[in-house]
Amino acid sequence: MCAYVLGQPDLLRVGLLLAALPLICAAVVYRTRYRVAGSRRLSPGRVPAGSEARVHLRMDNVSRLPTGLLMLQDRVPYVLGPRPRFVLDRVEAGGRREVSYRVRSDLRGRYPLGPLQLRLNDPFGMCELTRSFSTHDTLTVIPRVEPLPPVRLSGEAKGYGEGRQRSLALAGEDDVIPRGYRYGDDLRRVHWRLTARYGELMVRREEQPQRSRCTVLLDTRGLAYQGAGPDSAFEWAVSGAASVLVHMLERGFSVRLLTDTGNSVPGEGADGFAGANQESADAAGLMMDTLAVVDHSDGTSLSRAYDVLRGGNEGLLVAFLGDLDDEEAAVAARMRQRSGGAVAFLLDGDRWAREPNGAPDPMNRQEERLRMLREAGWMALGVPRGASLNELWRQADRDRAGVMTGTASGGEGWS
Repeated sequence: MCAYVLGQPDLLRVGLLLAALPLICAAVVYRTRYRVAGSRRLSPGRVPAGSEARVHLRMDNVSRLPTGLLMLQDRVPYVLGPRPRFVLDRVEAGGRREVSYRVRSDLRGRYPLGPLQLRLNDPFGMCELTRSFSTHDTLTVIPRVEPLPPVRLSGEAKGYGEGRQRSLALAGEDDVIPRGYRYGDDLRRVHWRLTARYGELMVRREEQPQRSRCTVLLDTRGLAYQGAGPDSAFEWAVSGAASVLVHMLERGFSVRLLTDTGNSVPGEGADGFAGANQESADAAGLMMDTLAVVDHSDGTSLSRAYDVLRGGNEGLLVAFLGDLDDEEAAVAARMRQRSGGAVAFLLDGDRWAREPNGAPDPMNRQEERLRMLREAGWMALGVPRGASLNELWRQADRDRAGVMTGTASGGEGWS
């Protein structure tokens, strides 16, 4: 207005340009709003509690115009650490920028990462636009897994591998019952004598070895544990179950995870067991994902788990049990199958919660529960606060050696 009154056309043009510049900048930012792509990559996507994972962010400028300064902000749960923020310099047309940050949690669980927020500035820094991407990823924090030593416990179902027997047909390696030829069958399996008899190609079936089985029972009843947090009795039990599952899969067993609710993982197919070579990684991942989010159940009894166990040959049974009253101790004792070994780790949750060092139980209830399980054939061990599963695992082997001195040749075991 002053330039117009004073008759200064040049100054008027400059003023009009400055007045229009914010609108031009806003138009430029608006035009490039959907021309910036963001992506996220986790390394790894499944991490044990207490370990770090790295999150990689990538921004691609897919427009024909360079961007101004970009500020990235990723949304993460507070248990993983502070919210990461990054400032990126001008990204050329078709260019990209990559940044990364670390996350860590002492608590297992599944944690969402994202959505990613982006603030765009025009080249003059006069206009700012905030954009949120819709995609997000999930970081799975699984229980800590403690490496276990190879030991030898009795009572395993017949299987194969070191220290195991292979189940063979009476006629030898091959099943004498033939079947018709199918596309892809090895021609070396053709049974020529039966082929001549039936007038079509017949092949011999190979007898598949019976895999040794192991069921890991996890007691999740809320009333069986006291306290919470990474050092609680329940978290020790979850970590112990994860350690045994991984160890048994590495030893070539078919395994499954069973809880007091009667639910089993991987599932009900093939009696709920998994662990064939091509399935071991998937089975381990599925069980670890389950243990990452497992929580206390509302149940008060182990009877549902007993109903699942009493129906078949479970092979080796490894149980992580919380506090047991007389009735539940009797149910647990009946879970012991005569056809397989049974190892129980009994946690006194109340004692864990009373004092850091674990005050003694004046009623000696845990010793009574351990005696009931041992009389039923269990190899039962009490778990004091802060105990190492590795040492308890070795103690179970030493107890077995003491009980089974001079083991009969018919005894079977695993290593």
